[in-house]
Amino acid sequence: MRGYGGWVLPCYRVPMGLRYRCLVADHDDTSVMSTPFVHYPAHVEAMRRLRPGIEPVSLEGFFKKNFDPGFVPFLSEELGFSRTEMDASYDVWREFTSSRVPDFFPGILDIYAEYRRRGGILVVASHSEVRMIERDYRASCGRAGSGMASAAMPDLVFGWDEDPDRRKPHPYPLLGAMARFGLEREEILVLDDLKPGADMAAALGVDFAAAGWGHRIPEIREAMRGICTYYLSGIEELRALIL
Repeated sequence: MRGYGGWVLPCYRVPMGLRYRCLVADHDDTSVMSTPFVHYPAHVEAMRRLRPGIEPVSLEGFFKKNFDPGFVPFLSEELGFSRTEMDASYDVWREFTSSRVPDFFPGILDIYAEYRRRGGILVVASHSEVRMIERDYRASCGRAGSGMASAAMPDLVFGWDEDPDRRKPHPYPLLGAMARFGLEREEILVLDDLKPGADMAAALGVDFAAAGWGHRIPEIREAMRGICTYYLSGIEELRALIL
């Protein structure tokens, strides 16, 4: 083991024919199918409690609001939620994230596991909480068997932080991964379905792959095509890119 930038580095195998030594993957709607099963139902429930006279946006509309202007501006600026209502909405979201475990997109854990078996480093950078991300991996990997549980678990997780300088789109997760594992920028690929991941990658000149399998909304797809190094329509395109 050796030190680098204040971190203690384990000895990692040299990647076996991998284009990128490290994959920095988003969690929600990139790795797990969370918006239809967790986040949108939580928003509908929050609206029922806080704005009972207003019809919530549709699931497609919710995807669009998450993309632009973003979920927090949508609540605070478009819906006019007060600080108290924002806190109440967050509490509802916590209820749903604590009680519902989303499924991973079919096949993506197999890709992550094979990537790590070949010496790749898997890092998660998400706006979900670290403990929930780790719970999702443990639950799904556990159902797949002990081999998957050891193979597909991330090497490092960056989740939601109250300090905006420690979460996407700030490059803090990338800088942390670079320091932790002694990485160069060209050795990293960021995988995300939304702009914060793209902005984080662009801040350091890191390659960015847009995950396009979480929905079929033309406006979002076209916007993401314009800001990515690679646009991936399906999971198997990810396999071909990183393996």
